[in-house]
Amino acid sequence: MLFQRRLLMGFLLMALALGVLPLMGRANVSAQDEPITVVATTGMVGDLARNIGGEHVDVTDLMGPGIDPHLYKARESDVERLASADIIFYSGLHLEAQLGDVFEQMEGQITTVAVTRDLPRDLLISLGEDTAGYDPHVWFDTGLWAMTIDTVRDTLVAYDPDNAADYIANADAYRAQLEELDAYVQAQAETIPAEQRVLITAHDAFSYFAQAYGFEVHGIQGVSTVTEAGTGDIQELADFIVERGISAIFVESSVTPRTIEALQEAVQSRGHDVQIGGELFSDAMGDAGTPEGTYIGMVTHNIDTIVAALAATP
Repeated sequence: MLFQRRLLMGFLLMALALGVLPLMGRANVSAQDEPITVVATTGMVGDLARNIGGEHVDVTDLMGPGIDPHLYKARESDVERLASADIIFYSGLHLEAQLGDVFEQMEGQITTVAVTRDLPRDLLISLGEDTAGYDPHVWFDTGLWAMTIDTVRDTLVAYDPDNAADYIANADAYRAQLEELDAYVQAQAETIPAEQRVLITAHDAFSYFAQAYGFEVHGIQGVSTVTEAGTGDIQELADFIVERGISAIFVESSVTPRTIEALQEAVQSRGHDVQIGGELFSDAMGDAGTPEGTYIGMVTHNIDTIVAALAATP
């Protein structure tokens, strides 16, 4: 990992030395010029930029469907994309851990913004007293994710003031859509009896979802998939599933299904039938051009899948 980071930083420093990186700002640029080149790390962040930037932005996502940002290793081509961007939006809160050094090095040369930058820290889930970190999966609380709209809007307005009115209008429209989505998720969650709102997934990505919509969640792996799940973790969770009579568990699109399948086998070996209730999108959205390839479609798919599997009486 250390060698990979050093190599990546070498590419970046070379780009800086050659003057590839543009200066911050949009000086002497009129509203009729080419769209702003935006690079976003994840699909969720890219979707924010597209909805708020509209026709004034050209957005590229570094991490596509099925890509785990916790384990993502940047390539030379990524550095080239980042170096040619006008604005870089990333999720932050150490989600893109291996790109952190790159973003720090680019500060002062390119507008580089964590969309979670302005979220009140008292609304975030702490990872414990022994760490200053927070759970990065904030997009699963739709109301909390809507608060990142202001950061993206203000960044675009500052960079391209000629089109400020459009960014403000787009932000207001998208916020209204997310308010509707939040209400939908809440209403759907309430169709599941409270004692059946237990969500078991491959890794612990749904704590904000649980907090916002009244679920109990358990992940085989921790908040980051860098943490390996042990046999003991699987056996302990299998005992919990049998004890609570849980009927369904879920795989994730960006995490190998092996651990969930091992959990299912462990539960079944105890004489309890637990089904895989479907695939959820956690750290990556679906394919471009599909409903799940948007943030709203991704969240809608998740809650509909959860309800279909858990709402029925066990």
